[in-house]
Amino acid sequence: MSAALTDFERSRYEWQIWVPGFGEAGQRKLKSSSVLVSRVGGVGGAVAYQLAAAGVGRLVLAHAGNLKPGDLNRQLLMTHDWLGQPRVECAARRLRELNPLIEIEAVAENVTPANAARLVGRVDLVVDCAPLFEERYAMNREAVRQRKPLVECAMFDLEARLTTILPGATPCLACLYPETPPDWKRQFPVFGAVSGSVGCMGAMEAIKVLADLGEPLAGKLLTFDLRNNCFRTLRVKRDPQCPVCGGT
Repeated sequence: MSAALTDFERSRYEWQIWVPGFGEAGQRKLKSSSVLVSRVGGVGGAVAYQLAAAGVGRLVLAHAGNLKPGDLNRQLLMTHDWLGQPRVECAARRLRELNPLIEIEAVAENVTPANAARLVGRVDLVVDCAPLFEERYAMNREAVRQRKPLVECAMFDLEARLTTILPGATPCLACLYPETPPDWKRQFPVFGAVSGSVGCMGAMEAIKVLADLGEPLAGKLLTFDLRNNCFRTLRVKRDPQCPVCGGT
């Protein structure tokens, strides 16, 4: 059952409640929802910020490691005074300042095959912003197994990709990438404006799925290149032989 809104919440979220097809019913759905964001760097930080601003009731943030100077060009939940300290704690602090009405759970771990079941099991939806395919594959397997929606966000240089995985209905990550792309690297060229763009779009995908709003990118892959402002939406199909979702 969707949680009731207080008068203050109606006032806080008033402008988005005006969105046709969303309304107060959609806001109640967001308040009752929980989302895992892995990780909360350039892409995931933008996702988490927009979900917190929109009033998603509980955010679980998974990100290990301490803040480094090279993070500050894009990780907008981080602050200069937090250098050398755990990134996820800075992210949680900033989100609580933005919206004290929601619950923020900071987990100082990156997603692994060992903890993926636990982390995915605590939420209604997952947004994957991890830089390593090992993490992406672990979340994908658990999202499919637990039948949890998964929003996939990725970027490199001035390019980005975005899709929404609905287990049992759409291709999963392993359908799209049976193996780790050979040119995928842990460190890569990035502007914060690019990671922020795909992060905001990923947050909107999560909001649409949680609130039954509009048409998510289910069975579609959105790609864009901000070097030339080229946007494309491609239809993608499930692999019936996929070792992860082929039997679902």
